[in-house]
Amino acid sequence: MTPDEVVAACEMAGVRLVRFLYCDNGGTVRGKATAVNRLAERMRTGIGLTVAMSAMNSLDQLQPVPGLGPVGEVRLVPDPDTLTILPYAPRSAAMLCDHVGLDGRPDPGGPRHFLRRMVERLGEEGLELRAAVENEFTLAQPAADGSFFPLDESLCFSTSGMAAAAEVTDALVEALAAQRIELEQYYPELGWGQQEVSVAPRPLLAAADLQILVRETIRAVPTRFGLAASLAPKPWPDAAGNGAHIHFSAWEGERNAFFDPTGRFGVSALAERFVAGVLAHAPGLLALTAPSVNSYRRLVPRSWSSAYVCWGPDNREATVRVPSTFWGAEEASTNLELKPADASANPYLAFGALAAAGLDGIGQKLDPPAPMAVDPADLSEEERRVAGAARYPETLAGALDALEADAVLMDALGPSLARAYLAVRRSEVVAYAAHDDDFEFRQHLFKY
Repeated sequence: MTPDEVVAACEMAGVRLVRFLYCDNGGTVRGKATAVNRLAERMRTGIGLTVAMSAMNSLDQLQPVPGLGPVGEVRLVPDPDTLTILPYAPRSAAMLCDHVGLDGRPDPGGPRHFLRRMVERLGEEGLELRAAVENEFTLAQPAADGSFFPLDESLCFSTSGMAAAAEVTDALVEALAAQRIELEQYYPELGWGQQEVSVAPRPLLAAADLQILVRETIRAVPTRFGLAASLAPKPWPDAAGNGAHIHFSAWEGERNAFFDPTGRFGVSALAERFVAGVLAHAPGLLALTAPSVNSYRRLVPRSWSSAYVCWGPDNREATVRVPSTFWGAEEASTNLELKPADASANPYLAFGALAAAGLDGIGQKLDPPAPMAVDPADLSEEERRVAGAARYPETLAGALDALEADAVLMDALGPSLARAYLAVRRSEVVAYAAHDDDFEFRQHLFKY
């Protein structure tokens, strides 16, 4: 679509404001909006943004990163293919944006540009990665003292949970459909007030854009009912954690390159090498897929979120699960699932790092360890050592150290993005350590 065509579409829908959205290094969705009468111009010139925002953490604390201070500007340049009329915001639309320097070149610290580069690297191997996210979230209602508590006390998959959330769920489904977002499944999950929605897969960049729109919709729609929706990894200490599991498959044209009916679990040698790359880089990868302080309250043994580096068929305690396929659609439904991921992640960074890890496994022709068909927590320490099922870093600080030590992931990110990202996330480790647990839970409840 040309700028004029975008303007015409907005005018036809009665739009007054168009949000230029991006996701920052702290996993926060941010943006600026322009009036429709200036939209065509702003699409050509971008909207100005101080470079310092790349060094802002999720508590709005600016970090001292060289070159990311009060001097300098980038432009938010929207991708017209992402134009979406927002059904939950009156007379508003949105587009996802790239960070572009004043010289017209992509900003090397821009997360969306990073994912574009990883998509190009996949293309050099003749591959297109497609992905979809299963988002778990918690519906909460306000108490008189200003705190929040779960919407209900229903059981996992229970129809009473469906009934308690029926109105807000219907509105959420309607809002997703209005944005041409294809819903695959919905159900109440294990935790009180916990829900899950999954959407259809798309090519990697489109899937990351979609994750931003889905997150925004999940957060916005329940407010019409006086409720709050949180995608925080661990909204309360005694509640089930919220994941954002990433399902992904690699395609060569219309052929699923992860599918091999003669292969182990029905997956190809290429898929196994991809798994091997993900497992080899798992400690550092966590810093990008489970990147908040709160994430590590979820990634504990026996919580069905995975806590040890391993893989296996339908093993929901594994880093990478090989899901069973659907009858009659074996090739189309063959995919892998990354379990240690949540919605505090910037999806452009998470998806890009996942691609980089998998490509390294393919490039080096790595073999994964023996698949695990048990909960690794049920094994002895020696059995896990022999199986190569190492415990994840148990804190964000540990994962960030692993990321900095991972030459493959650091090279993929590039120095500008890596430097800013590490500074932002490490500052959050320090900031939350200065407060009590209640501060952490409350801040994450409302941040994501």
